[in-house]
Amino acid sequence: MQLTVQNLLVLQISGSAAATGLSMSVQAAPALLISVFGGAAVDRWPRKVTAAVSQALLGAIAFTTAVLVTLDRLDMTSLMALAAVTGVIATVDGPACSLLGNDLVPPEDVPSAIGVGALVHQAGRLTGAALAGVTVGFLGTAAAYAANGLSFLVVACVIPFLRPAPGAVRAAAGAAARGTSGRPGGQDGQDGQDGMSVRQGLAFFVRRPRLLALAGVTGISTVFGRNYQLTLAVLVTGPLAGGAGAFGTVSTVLAAGGIVGAVLGARLRRPSVRVVGALAAVGGLLQVVAGLSPSMAVLLIMVLPMAVVESVSDTAGTAVLQTDPPAHLRGRVLGVWGSVGTVWGLGGPPALGLLMEWAGTRGALVTGGLLVAGAIGAGHLLHRRRGTAPAAVRTEEHGLPVAHPVLSPAA
Repeated sequence: MQLTVQNLLVLQISGSAAATGLSMSVQAAPALLISVFGGAAVDRWPRKVTAAVSQALLGAIAFTTAVLVTLDRLDMTSLMALAAVTGVIATVDGPACSLLGNDLVPPEDVPSAIGVGALVHQAGRLTGAALAGVTVGFLGTAAAYAANGLSFLVVACVIPFLRPAPGAVRAAAGAAARGTSGRPGGQDGQDGQDGMSVRQGLAFFVRRPRLLALAGVTGISTVFGRNYQLTLAVLVTGPLAGGAGAFGTVSTVLAAGGIVGAVLGARLRRPSVRVVGALAAVGGLLQVVAGLSPSMAVLLIMVLPMAVVESVSDTAGTAVLQTDPPAHLRGRVLGVWGSVGTVWGLGGPPALGLLMEWAGTRGALVTGGLLVAGAIGAGHLLHRRRGTAPAAVRTEEHGLPVAHPVLSPAA
């Protein structure tokens, strides 16, 4: 809701679409630069306190903006500064609130908890823009910011009273300060003395093949297969000769599919990178068919499963990301992921725009979908080949097969 109001406010002040895009980039930029430090803070500080304080600070920014709008003292400089501060706080608030939800349920229910969170997110995305428009239309921009500020404060007040369900494993406060071994000295202890050091999180991420595979799958599908608000908008208003109303219908179907996918994703008991990759590949193939749609009716039929597959894949990937690292590193790993995801988010639309310029709208959808499915398929075959290589390279010794020493498990 607040992002929609912010975009409307920038347009009102500047009259420039470029300025609107700049304000969004300013808010996203901190995630690129300091997400790893925000994740380290989440690992080091008590989760409830961190989440409650970050929510209260976001509420304070919303109230400050409301006051400035009321007094007619808000200009582009102050609006950009507030957007930047919001982005900085979000680098802590995002992982803190995500991991807080995991702390409230037993480990076997974490994927379902993540699915419920995705469901709430999709529902909020569907209704937020509509609420923003209604509030601004009837009560004004300041009232919309004040309402959002109140919503942040409600969450901040509720968090201290949350109680874990029976069987939930509480996150140990300050676990990051003890390091992986819990010893006060040595390298682990030094990492703790460094305060919010990000080295352990970075090292864990780059040395974890399944997280690197997840990053690769998510990256290529984000750049070439998920910018539907861009590709489908151009397809609907261009080759399919539809208008803004037609694209509004497509957006509604996308949001509804996201909600259905979140419900299905919440039922996953053992999400894995393989599941994420398979779903992303299916989504790429569905995108190919959508790109070849001869009419709006066919496109709408394809859009729903595309959104469902994307949402289930996102839920499964989030579950892997939040459960694979040890508890004391999860904030830092989420911080690394935030920086990587921001690169994709900032680089994806321009890359896709160039592809549309080169191949046309339909060609971009088809080419992008094939790239997603082909890259994921090639990665799967390469992984299987590497997995069977040690068993294939054998030598004969005294009539018994012996693993090649270079490929032995000890090596």
